[in-house]
Amino acid sequence: MERSTFVYDGDCAFCTRCAEFIERRIPTGARVVPWQFADLDALGLTAAECEEAVQWVGADGSRAAGPDAIAKLFGASGPLWRVAGAGLRLPPVRAVAWPVYRLVARNRHRLPGGTAACSLPQEARERLYGPAGRRATGV
Repeated sequence: MERSTFVYDGDCAFCTRCAEFIERRIPTGARVVPWQFADLDALGLTAAECEEAVQWVGADGSRAAGPDAIAKLFGASGPLWRVAGAGLRLPPVRAVAWPVYRLVARNRHRLPGGTAACSLPQEARERLYGPAGRRATGV
């Protein structure tokens, strides 16, 4: 793979807003892509992994999830963001980052920009909105 990829949940408005922030404010050479439109097989990811947490697949094949993926994204960005990424990898910070990440992930539908669809498992989202995130007809 010639370019690192950061994968997020494109059906979640909160996650999409965060991805838009990354694209606008964080200078990175990584692709930032919703998992629903990514070639998961080529990335070596599963839908279940992507539903669980954001994912990082490095150009070198390295992988990370959740706050570790965010740390990798920061590490592949501009100088100030690299410092933030290094800080996120420090053992005491990392020990707190995972529980905080899980708390945010469980409650993302309640956060600014979140929607009710953010709290649904992918299977339920597809039943209601179809595979591309559009509301299914006849529902």
